[in-house]
Amino acid sequence: MNSNVDYPRYVQPPVASLSADVTIAACLLALATVLGFALMNYLSLMSQAMLYVLAVVVASYTLPRSASLITAVAGVVLLNFFFVPPRFTFQVDAQENLTALFALLAVALVISHLGTALRRETQAAQLNERRARALQSLATELANCASPLEVQAQAQQFLEQAFRGPCVVDLGTNFDDGMAACIREAATLGPGTGRWPGLNAWYLPLQSQGNIGGAACVQNVTAADHAGLEHAQAVCALVGQALWRLTLAASVYSAEELAQWHKAQNTFLAAISHDFRTPLAVVMGAASSLMTQRDKLPLTEQERLITTILVESQHLAALTENTLQLVRLDNAGELHLDWQSVEEIVGAVLGRIRARDATRRIKSNVPASLPLIKADPVLLSQLLENLLDNALKYSAEAIELAVSQAGQSIEVAVHDRGNGIPAGDELAIFEPYRRSDLSGQRGAGLGLAVCRAIARAHHGELTVAARAGGGTSFTLKLPVELAQPTSEPA
Repeated sequence: MNSNVDYPRYVQPPVASLSADVTIAACLLALATVLGFALMNYLSLMSQAMLYVLAVVVASYTLPRSASLITAVAGVVLLNFFFVPPRFTFQVDAQENLTALFALLAVALVISHLGTALRRETQAAQLNERRARALQSLATELANCASPLEVQAQAQQFLEQAFRGPCVVDLGTNFDDGMAACIREAATLGPGTGRWPGLNAWYLPLQSQGNIGGAACVQNVTAADHAGLEHAQAVCALVGQALWRLTLAASVYSAEELAQWHKAQNTFLAAISHDFRTPLAVVMGAASSLMTQRDKLPLTEQERLITTILVESQHLAALTENTLQLVRLDNAGELHLDWQSVEEIVGAVLGRIRARDATRRIKSNVPASLPLIKADPVLLSQLLENLLDNALKYSAEAIELAVSQAGQSIEVAVHDRGNGIPAGDELAIFEPYRRSDLSGQRGAGLGLAVCRAIARAHHGELTVAARAGGGTSFTLKLPVELAQPTSEPA
């Protein structure tokens, strides 16, 4: 709850004892009498009567109705006794004085009634104003709640501050008979509601637009407290709206997740149907030709078909590996990372890549004595292989592989002189199944998505930038631990 809101506790106003009220009334009348005697030589009888009227006005704004009425009657009696001739008796010698006393009594009673009623209305208006501010504060607090339990805690705290209670808010774990009945009837039960008037508590459903998320119970209430009942219903309506908002938000989130899952599934199936079907058809055609016509084919043609099968199988293996790694990284959470040497990982990758790069276009620059990093060597090797394979595929010129240390990071950069990345697609190329090149090279668009997932799994980042003079630079930045191991990893 907002501590700046001065919210009144709903308790019965303190009932002063009759003797205390009478004492205050006596003091007001005594003051009027003393002033009357002190100013007797300067005031007329009617002016002295106004002193008692003033005492009645003060009593009507400060004392309960009964004490205010007693002050009005006693003021007329004291005026008659002390100031109306004959003085110090209750007799009245003139008809006009008797009429004045009765008129004064009537005026005093009216003033007492109006003053008490005005005070009661003023207090009710102030209470309603504070309740309105408190409801606004509650609405703000409920808007910031992220779970039903937080909503329940806010509602419980608010009701306990607003009513003398005890108060209970339940979202469906331990309904008593009254709560179960108010939910079943979708209506408030208890004194002043027309339903179950014999109860000593209000049972209110936490509902919004016909959806009930729980119930509340406010005990020690009366049927005459209509304003309190309306306030409790307003509180429960706000709580019901907050619970319904959280339910809708959860439904929207689930629907979005399901839609994303269906989208990914459809995209994955489309990739399989396109990128997997073509090499499979080539492999099946080449294998069928070898099986049925091998004796009729020359050796050169047989070697061509065997090479085709090998190349297409390698392409299928790469697609399958990238797909499996992407799924694995999406669901694995934290990887088990161990100390690794960057030089050894890069050297192993270059050895495998150069076996497929007959022209040896890859030029590497790996300094010695680089710090060790925590990594998964298999995944990191796959990342570098994907980057180098892409560079060889899309660039006909030399490829540069540069490793350097920048502060507490190791940077591995792959530079090529290909056609580059179209402007605006720098982030899109890292999304699964997204391909933005126009070179005609085939692929499922998984390689860079897997590379980025591997980089993030290592608490690093993979970025892309255009090179001056044409081409593209991919830079992998990996963190370096401050505390290095004392021995080289096995």
